[in-house]
Amino acid sequence: MKDNKLEISMLCDIYGTLLSTKQREALELYCDEDYSLSEIAENAGISRQGVRDQIIHAEAQLSGYERKLGLFEKYRRVSELLNVLAAADAVRADETLAGAVQSIQRILNLD
Repeated sequence: MKDNKLEISMLCDIYGTLLSTKQREALELYCDEDYSLSEIAENAGISRQGVRDQIIHAEAQLSGYERKLGLFEKYRRVSELLNVLAAADAVRADETLAGAVQSIQRILNLD
């Protein structure tokens, strides 16, 4: 399983609806709620190994979606560019531009 739970959680936010309900729920409990595999297994009524398999398979699917579509990488690049814009003196001095950057950041939940 991947070490970076935050990245997997973000991929799940983007592509999670493409996973099965069981995979998505297990992944969200594991990454977002920091449940152990044993805790998830107990709640789901399956073995710890079954949960592990669900999570590994879900992570592989999410990584595949990202390789093909690249939405997380695009999101990351846009957020970096918005941060550069937000820090620029010309943008800070222009209320219209500053407001537009802030609106985009709110839409992307970056502020």
